[in-house]
Amino acid sequence: MNEIRFDIGSLHAAYASGVTVAAMIDAVHSRIAAADDPGIFIHLADKAHMLAQAQALGPFDPINKPLWGVPFAVKDNIDVAGMPTTAACAEYAYMPDKDATVVARLKAAGALVVGKTNLDQFATGLVGVRTPYPIPRNAVDASLVPGGSSSGSAVATARGIVSFALGTDTAGSGRIPAGLNNIVGLKPTVGALSAAGVVPACRTLDCVSVFALTVDDAYAVYGVAAAKDPADAYSRTVKVPALVARPPVLRVGVPAKAELKFFGDAPMQAGFEAALGLLERLGCRLVEIPFGDFYATANLLYEGAWVAERYAAIRDFMDANEAALHPVTRQIIGGARSLSAADAFKGLYALQAYKAKLAPVIASVDLFCVPTAPTHYALDAVLADPITTNSRLGTYTNFVNLLDMCGIAVPTGKRLDGLPMSVTLLGTAGKDWLTAALARDIHAASGLPLGATGWPQPGQSRLGECAPDAMIDLVVVGAHLSGMPLNGQLLELGARFSRSAKTTPSYRLYALAGQSVPKPGLVRVAGDGMQIDVEVWRLDPDAFGRFVAAVPAPLGIGTIELDDRTSAKGFLVETAGLAGASDISAHGGWRSFIGRAQDIAGQSEPQKKKPAVHPM
Repeated sequence: MNEIRFDIGSLHAAYASGVTVAAMIDAVHSRIAAADDPGIFIHLADKAHMLAQAQALGPFDPINKPLWGVPFAVKDNIDVAGMPTTAACAEYAYMPDKDATVVARLKAAGALVVGKTNLDQFATGLVGVRTPYPIPRNAVDASLVPGGSSSGSAVATARGIVSFALGTDTAGSGRIPAGLNNIVGLKPTVGALSAAGVVPACRTLDCVSVFALTVDDAYAVYGVAAAKDPADAYSRTVKVPALVARPPVLRVGVPAKAELKFFGDAPMQAGFEAALGLLERLGCRLVEIPFGDFYATANLLYEGAWVAERYAAIRDFMDANEAALHPVTRQIIGGARSLSAADAFKGLYALQAYKAKLAPVIASVDLFCVPTAPTHYALDAVLADPITTNSRLGTYTNFVNLLDMCGIAVPTGKRLDGLPMSVTLLGTAGKDWLTAALARDIHAASGLPLGATGWPQPGQSRLGECAPDAMIDLVVVGAHLSGMPLNGQLLELGARFSRSAKTTPSYRLYALAGQSVPKPGLVRVAGDGMQIDVEVWRLDPDAFGRFVAAVPAPLGIGTIELDDRTSAKGFLVETAGLAGASDISAHGGWRSFIGRAQDIAGQSEPQKKKPAVHPM
């Protein structure tokens, strides 16, 4: 029974075939013993307690309890009733009388807590070695740091001891360990998961994060756990739609090549270049973005306001028990004592300026792709220089929460030296679904086994099958297609890509004249029509109404017939709008027409193919 796979789909299939929860629990403890790593857990649930919790769930019921019998671990700065919370500081320990909100929601869905995991003390670090307990061993290569601060949670997941684990992520603690251990790390929109019952690091930025073996599992856990919580003043409602097919074309911002930082790690640089090639093969359009202001924003996190916030979180304890802190943790947080309120406001003003400057840059693409970490570090290197190495690991993570972005770290392959390669996809708040949709395709394309288990990836769940709902289909034909200039208007309204389609052969397509943004017009004709390529997107009724109200003349919304015998509302053009227009029906669609026009322009002025460069 030790061979039971713990990705959620495989585990539930095992339960359905007769495997018992007791067998699962035996497998958990067998894997803990086989790992021979005393640094992973600070506290473990005993078998009898887990069995009692499982029995209370009743018969196997994955419909009403989507995480029925699924084992998970919890970073030890998140409360689990009946287990001490230490934040990796024994002198700080307390016994919570109730679960953190996020743990309670997961338990209610049927998940079973295996134990509390090790971390960089008080979640201050990205290396995973700032703990008074034994250091967790990187699941792929024990000579390397495991990444932090959620080190134990990442290693437990990568070794297949649990199906998923909770971490926290203020500066990258839910992404860096994922990238260094060949697993998925989902850092949600700030506030999407309640932080009630979580020991704060930077309360204004803290996120509970999810480690999992697959994107589907991470997103499923996120969907169960996400909810606005009155007990958390920073909680907010974030929609978590079903994880369906991604749009076929996405504009993906990447750091300008000259500004990429790998600190001399050539295999990591080569791995990132290979990952960008994979994105292009998946239909993404890469846009080079100057990254200096992102790096400058990242630097703010360990200056002024946010160092002071870390001190504020544990001030009373630290002032009375300073010797209890790990030396590096004490050095970092103790630096806040020399800061003034003026220093804090200076940092807040600087952040607001960067937010204003970067807002149009961030809005210019659908998503960003960055290396999860710029390099792998050996344990000895980090212990010899704990501050510099930690800072470098946060190169592509520290700015994310400051700019209110969501992200997901996903494995992309192996580097030339065999070590894990990972990228992180970033989006604006609420785009968790879009980052996950692309991440699942990247992970599938990598063909990598899961974590350090050797298990092959499971087949992807079937896409696009949703229960009946109130969403309205919208057919788009031109500038609102995925990857086109106005597609962002749909994304901002929460629209979800449904499918690519074709009209019935009853339409003609025209390139309209006098448009500030080039647009086509679709016209239904009585004869001599053609099939036209379109996309179908879905909006809720309120968003649909707001979108339609903003459609400018000569365009309008009518009913469009599709070749799959369905129909939906979509863009049509008034006859009067065809003055000066060119019939482009022979191209079969707007994307083909634009592509042909770009090919002709490229032939007239040959140049080496490279990602577009965003003007600043």
